[in-house]
Amino acid sequence: LHLTQTYLYGAYKGRRELLWISGCVLLGLMLAMAFTGYLLPWDQKAYFATTVGTNMASDVPLIGGWLKRFMRGGNEMGTLTVSRFFVAHVFLIPAVLIAFIATHVYLFRKAGAAGPPSEDPVKPRLPTQRFYPRQVVIDTIVALLLILILGALAHFSPTELGPKADPADTQFVPRPEWYYLPIFQWLKYWRGPFAIIGIIVIPTITAGLLVLVPFIDRRLERRPWRRPIAVGIFLLILAGFIGMGLMSVRDDQRDPSIAKQVAKQREETEQFMREPFEPEPALSTLAAANVALADPLAAAGKKVYESESCDACHGENGIGTNAGPKLAGATAQKPADELSKLLRHPTPKMLAGEMKPVDVSDEDLKALVAYIKNLK
Repeated sequence: LHLTQTYLYGAYKGRRELLWISGCVLLGLMLAMAFTGYLLPWDQKAYFATTVGTNMASDVPLIGGWLKRFMRGGNEMGTLTVSRFFVAHVFLIPAVLIAFIATHVYLFRKAGAAGPPSEDPVKPRLPTQRFYPRQVVIDTIVALLLILILGALAHFSPTELGPKADPADTQFVPRPEWYYLPIFQWLKYWRGPFAIIGIIVIPTITAGLLVLVPFIDRRLERRPWRRPIAVGIFLLILAGFIGMGLMSVRDDQRDPSIAKQVAKQREETEQFMREPFEPEPALSTLAAANVALADPLAAAGKKVYESESCDACHGENGIGTNAGPKLAGATAQKPADELSKLLRHPTPKMLAGEMKPVDVSDEDLKALVAYIKNLK
């Protein structure tokens, strides 16, 4: 919003080139904050949207593959990815932000306020005013209003947190937040060998032109109605962004399969938000694993559990995922022979949930049952 106001009012004119450039850098840093912070909730949307975002990095010429691995901390998304994004989001980018905010304020104080659009950007005619007390009072009131608005939004429309990320869920349809929807739609038009044009070339040229605005528009005229070309270009780009965002939503609604899956994902998120928050400390998970491994037969069953890829659906130590129900504590009351029968011959409901019969030896089945029953 600040950059938009600066552009429309022509406040970048009159020896304010460095002030404008520092503002453009701050815009890029804010986008980087949005991207790195997106993964940190580690829910389904965060995981798959960041997967798409980091895949885009591989399209960068020469260093694309290295850049993707650097961002992820390896070839796949995992705990190293979360660690890197956390450090970038909490420490690195904020440090650079503070440095550029200080630079921006210094340049602003040095160049002086541009004033209203009718003012001369080089030789202002209006007398200057002291920052204190009038401007301090205005800034304080606006800051308090923003805090109240954010508090109201947090109470009445809290940020959604969905189910925990499940890389094995092949049905999930990743969709970014509203502010990235235009970019998401834009990328649809650049496929195959032309992807580099839409992902690298055009955005780089656009960013370069944005930075060079003060050097391109050298006229001292600042009033928006006297700058039809500059304002027209801005309105055209703004209309394009809004249009592509709406087109992205429309495309999803017109595709029955995607619309159904997106609706299902929203229901899952709403259901997850309604459930009481129950933190699951790492110590409790570790304790459950240690209880199971205290029995040698259960220890052998853990190997069967992993070799048969049971953890892909039921999660590590049977904690459950979107693809399969929780086993820890859910089977303790079932007799071992009944549980063995269910594993050999799943019920129609289990088969409908893509549960396949466990085809292992009797000894391995006995060990697997012992492991599952010991999970707490």
